[in-house]
Amino acid sequence: MAERTGRRGVPPQAASGGKRARVLAALLCGAAVLLPAGGGSWAQGATDAHPFAMRPIDSISVRLANPTGDAAYDDRMVDSVRRAIGLFPGSAFSDDRIGFALAAVRRNPAVQSVDYDVLPSATGGVDLTVSFSLGDQAQPARGRGMAVSGDPKDFPLILDRNGTMLRFKLDALGMYYANNNAWYGRPDLMLNGNPMVEGRPSGRGYDDWTEAYLHYGVYGITPLSESLSVYGGLSAITSGSFGQELFTDETRSYTFFEDAYVGIVGGGVDARGNRLAFNFTAGRQRFTLSNGFLIANTAANGGERAALQANARWASDFLALAQISYNDTKFEAFYLDPDELPILDTKTRILGLNLETRPLSGLSLGTSYLSVPRSDSQYFSPTGTVVGTREGLQLYDVRFNYQPNPAGSAGPFFGAEIARQSNRNFDMDARAGWVELGYNLPEARWSPTVSYRVSYFSGDDPATSTYERWDPLLSGGTGEQWVQGANHFKVVQDSNVIAHRLQARLKVAPRVELVPQLWAFKADQLNNIGGNPALSLLDDDELGYEANLTVKWFKSKNVYVHGHIAYTIPGDGVREALDGSAKDWLSAMVFVRYAF
Repeated sequence: MAERTGRRGVPPQAASGGKRARVLAALLCGAAVLLPAGGGSWAQGATDAHPFAMRPIDSISVRLANPTGDAAYDDRMVDSVRRAIGLFPGSAFSDDRIGFALAAVRRNPAVQSVDYDVLPSATGGVDLTVSFSLGDQAQPARGRGMAVSGDPKDFPLILDRNGTMLRFKLDALGMYYANNNAWYGRPDLMLNGNPMVEGRPSGRGYDDWTEAYLHYGVYGITPLSESLSVYGGLSAITSGSFGQELFTDETRSYTFFEDAYVGIVGGGVDARGNRLAFNFTAGRQRFTLSNGFLIANTAANGGERAALQANARWASDFLALAQISYNDTKFEAFYLDPDELPILDTKTRILGLNLETRPLSGLSLGTSYLSVPRSDSQYFSPTGTVVGTREGLQLYDVRFNYQPNPAGSAGPFFGAEIARQSNRNFDMDARAGWVELGYNLPEARWSPTVSYRVSYFSGDDPATSTYERWDPLLSGGTGEQWVQGANHFKVVQDSNVIAHRLQARLKVAPRVELVPQLWAFKADQLNNIGGNPALSLLDDDELGYEANLTVKWFKSKNVYVHGHIAYTIPGDGVREALDGSAKDWLSAMVFVRYAF
């Protein structure tokens, strides 16, 4: 039977019970609500050290560095390189994939050299430029790389010959992170019962720490025929944290495999110019579904793995992925086993289908279906009893993005997405969605792009017998995707929240970008059981406000410098839940990444 409610969706006894009701709710839920479905224990960083990884490619330019003077011949060469690359607007960017694509370009004996550059687009994607030069004669059959020359100066290239490419990968990062009044100065309440806590967590006053990781491995591709290639990658990550981190003051280091996958990729272009491409892959690897609204964080960091804010690890425990593209339409089917922390392992598995198309210039449409055949993650009722588990979850999603003017020109852009969750095993009806409006002014000073986004993730209304709290699954990515607030996301993830974001992108120099953000957060329901236990029952829906600034310096293809500062003010709902003692939270971070 549905429960009668008092103020804004809270049962009368809870609304009048104050602190005792909140404590009771925390005891009822215990550590179980700290599982990812509850969203109470994650402290996902707002950054991705790989600044362009899995971002959509908004534009691709192919440039011939040394034209022959024969315009028809030059155009044919540019077209042949474009076809060999096999990447098109809407494709997800990957350093490894672009490396494989350039190996395919080098199979053309007329191509002497080829390289690429990448910069952020106005709307948060990637602008890719491929430059190549023609040689006076055919390339030598012996190829190039350390295996051919024996010269260490060819590092990281091991071999590049006739479409076969084998290379080392090295990715190193060092980060400094600091907080003042982390957890609003009340870690005793915000982290009570949290299994991530070891030793002393950050809290009132100033705390800082450093993180570092080294990602190293071998990646390669070789052709089986003119239109079919096999590829793979094997790597490991060594990570470490030193100092007073959010959950612990213990020094830690950890080494384990990261990527371990194989795949087959191929395709071609018919006489009419129709493009067919396919990719089948399996193993440990990273995966992002569309914009990360549903799936982005396919691995967890922190705990024994260290590098909590550096987000060193992204590869899932296992991904089986089939992708088929025909012109501007792409279909994906996948099976995903995320790499969760052992102490928080929900044994979640996700099956998914995804369809994306670009029926008109500037318009992209997408729809997805997800199901969860296995999971131990639990959902809780307003009284703290178990409603059911994530197992049996079904999710339907539709979305669109529209930029009516050509990329790089002034004009508006729009986007929206809506999704619904149900469960085969019990009555569940959770909703989520977002709408974004923006405008790009590339000719103005600093080429500003300004946007406003409002997002909604439902909470559970205790007045109904249906479970309605949105399960964020693997949502996340970066602070410009679905890590909503550099500090605030550590407290309230993408569930039972309405978030308003005002954002700008400012290109203050050709390779320097500033991204200021203003956030306002409200709870959808005052019943917040399933979130942070300290905030289980709210007396007010005002969660907080945040202002942050991110600075990105794309110094070169190999060197990236990133910093941010964030200031978060707790709302009345949080202040009252923390007995009026909540402090404003300030954080600052800077890292340097070197990769090749």
